[in-house]
Amino acid sequence: MKSWKKIVVAGASVLALATVASIDSQSVSAAKAKPKGNITLWVDTNNVPSYKKLVKKFEKKYPKVKVKVSTSPSGSASAKTDLAKDPSKAADVFKAPNDQLGAMFSAGYINPLSPSAKKWVKKNDVKLAGKAVTWKGQYLAYPQDEQANIIYYNKSKLNATQVKTWKSLTATGVIGTDFTNAYNWYPAFLSNGTYLYGKNGEKLKGTKVNNAKGVQVMTWLAAQKSNKGVRQSGAALLSDLEAGKTSAILDGPWDGKSVKKMLGDDFGVSILPKIDFGSGKEKQMKAFAGVGTLAVNAKSKHQLAAATLAQYLSNHKSQVALYKGTNAIPVSKKAQKNKAIKADPVAKAVIKQANRSTVMPKMDQMASFWNLAAPLIDNAYKGKTPASQYKTQLASFEKGISGSSK
Repeated sequence: MKSWKKIVVAGASVLALATVASIDSQSVSAAKAKPKGNITLWVDTNNVPSYKKLVKKFEKKYPKVKVKVSTSPSGSASAKTDLAKDPSKAADVFKAPNDQLGAMFSAGYINPLSPSAKKWVKKNDVKLAGKAVTWKGQYLAYPQDEQANIIYYNKSKLNATQVKTWKSLTATGVIGTDFTNAYNWYPAFLSNGTYLYGKNGEKLKGTKVNNAKGVQVMTWLAAQKSNKGVRQSGAALLSDLEAGKTSAILDGPWDGKSVKKMLGDDFGVSILPKIDFGSGKEKQMKAFAGVGTLAVNAKSKHQLAAATLAQYLSNHKSQVALYKGTNAIPVSKKAQKNKAIKADPVAKAVIKQANRSTVMPKMDQMASFWNLAAPLIDNAYKGKTPASQYKTQLASFEKGISGSSK
């Protein structure tokens, strides 16, 4: 793995600083050279209009930089896959989820941020954001927004007290969810005290789920199949809520505007409920706290321009603009104090839940994790895995995500 090499340059000329920028690729604040060059930015299709507005302002501030805003080929969720096809032809700056950063760094697709850029992120963003982009002590990208699952509910059918626990929620109403989605339900294991890649999410052999706590969650998942207050809505999550088949859903901030429009005055939102997984004690349900980032391609020919753009689009003003345009929940300390954001119940719930959750690990093995976690959960829920096989399946899962990704 690459390591940050500290380079001290005194009395450097503009040419020398430009050379340093190719090594100190994210050192925006430290570099005195003016950024220049034609660069490309990849973002998700629906967000292109909002980014184009910001880029216009950026180009006015940095007239020697021209930015082409393009759609990520397969979406930001597949950033690593798109980059791997040919890094030299990929965008200079691209949107990427934090759980892919470790693998991209190991593959040489991105470089660590410089000490000055790291200092900027620490000053600009909340601690959770810094943790989300940290790998082996180094910052790998610029944080922009955060995500965490929350509960949306119909206030004509449920009240704020009833959605605080899974028991009362499902006894009074019906919650729609998707047990095929590991992003939704693997955190149940974490909520019950198991570990995923250790306490800090960076230890290859640190997953501890093949134990009594893991078995409790498998047993609990199986019990939800016969729980009349639980509906496997899957892709019909929103339509089931609109049709009245469910009175609450487990979902993320991306659907906030749609649900609010659907429920109108009956729109309610809350953090995830407390759940008793079988120990007799209710525990706060965690979510995966994910952070959307902007990363700089290590193969970019215009490192200074790319890093300058990434930092500009990650500052508090840009985060507020993206919140207004795309509903992305900011991670900037200053942006989270914005009046509109503080008054938004969805933003408040996401921020509160994220602080009670587990940051998605950045291990190279995360691709294997997602592939293996989904059937582990779904088969338990559907009853395809008998109770006598819980330990065996957990052991197999633990082994499967703990080996080399090569």
